[in-house]
Amino acid sequence: MDAKLALARGVGAIARLRGSGATSLPGKVLIRIEPGVIARLGARLPAGSVLVSATNGKTTTAAMTAAILNHAGTSLVHNRAGANMAGGIATTLLDAARPHERIDGELGLFEVDELWLAELARELSPRAILLGNLFRDQLDRYGELEAIADSWQAVLTSSPARAVLNADDPLLGDLGQERAAAAGTGTDPLYFGIDDDTLALPGMAHAADAKHCRRCGSPYVFDAVYLGHLGHYHCPGCGRSRPAPHVIAGEVRLEGVRSASFTLTTPAGSARVELALPGLYNVYNALAAAALATALGVGLDHVVAGLQATTPAFGRAETVAVRPGGSGPARQMRILLVKNPAGANEVLRTLALEPGQHRLLGILNDQIADGRDVSWIWDADFELLAGRVGQAFCSGSRAAELATRLKYAGVPPQRIVLEPDLAQALDAAAGGGETDTPFYALPTYTAMLALRELLVARGEAPSSWS
Repeated sequence: MDAKLALARGVGAIARLRGSGATSLPGKVLIRIEPGVIARLGARLPAGSVLVSATNGKTTTAAMTAAILNHAGTSLVHNRAGANMAGGIATTLLDAARPHERIDGELGLFEVDELWLAELARELSPRAILLGNLFRDQLDRYGELEAIADSWQAVLTSSPARAVLNADDPLLGDLGQERAAAAGTGTDPLYFGIDDDTLALPGMAHAADAKHCRRCGSPYVFDAVYLGHLGHYHCPGCGRSRPAPHVIAGEVRLEGVRSASFTLTTPAGSARVELALPGLYNVYNALAAAALATALGVGLDHVVAGLQATTPAFGRAETVAVRPGGSGPARQMRILLVKNPAGANEVLRTLALEPGQHRLLGILNDQIADGRDVSWIWDADFELLAGRVGQAFCSGSRAAELATRLKYAGVPPQRIVLEPDLAQALDAAAGGGETDTPFYALPTYTAMLALRELLVARGEAPSSWS
């Protein structure tokens, strides 16, 4: 076994010399030469593993959970770079493995891709599984929401792991109640949710998902909508309703792109949490992390301290100083990942809280990790911001489609600049106008990676993901 680990590490070293981050390749090689290696290495972890999955926010939620557990003194094996399929998790375990069946860490904390959850749960036999949300995303890869929901339902039914679920997501609420009704599945789920009427939207977005009860098929009635299809709901057909949450966020305050705060209530008590991350979506991420930590028995003081110590990961509301052409005065760029209608709409809602005219750099790609079908941009409510766009620079492999979408949203055509070349688009967005005001980059997933690679090459971002 040690010889095979050494071989896989050698592959990683060569990949890094060639300029790759080697976050998945060594693990893929190891799985090929040693099938079942994830289970074998995972079994070395004295405190076992926990898994985090969601359509939106799993990287940030896992990072917040890591900050909480680190504050509580738990040493982790964590795929912090976000490689969340089997190869990435095998690489993470490989990096932590030591000779003589040892491993450098106490607890495994693994962010997991939605479609890989079933297989990795079988391999790792986790103590807890956190499911944060389920939105429409990459339909060409994932299919409809019900396909993933059915897969997750099978995981929850077959695994004795403690389920930690978002009560505000009707699909997850249904899955939790199905699990509770099944025999021999262990303890009931621990639910988390938001209780704050001031956040309620006027109604459901036209592109909202999960509108029907899994039990009887009747349309849900939403008593409050917070984000996408997340909120308070009940089924008039069979009487099923939102489960009562055990971990709650209330008195939420959103401070534009800078921060958010809320009152966290757990079975252990209540405390105010001040986040260095913006938006209601990050309140949900923090609430999910707090609920998972609660399920693991972590004290409220550690939860609050860990959440408040969390800083933005790259592309998730991080700020980078950019110098047009590599010289001249620097301009602050805030990077806000967008990859599906629900996430894009929350970013747009967050930007709408900022005063004045906005300078945007939108980067739309259609690679496999983005989804080949980019029609989702027509379900993103760019109209929320259209009247306040001073200038919009459109880049990426589908820059023209993004420019068209902004035009139809109401952005005057003379304010839209089409520049498919990312380096030139970045310099154009960073230059001109008042350099003491920030601009906002809205990239899809592979665009975010390309932007980061460009910033590292220019010396404007660190080469490490941590």
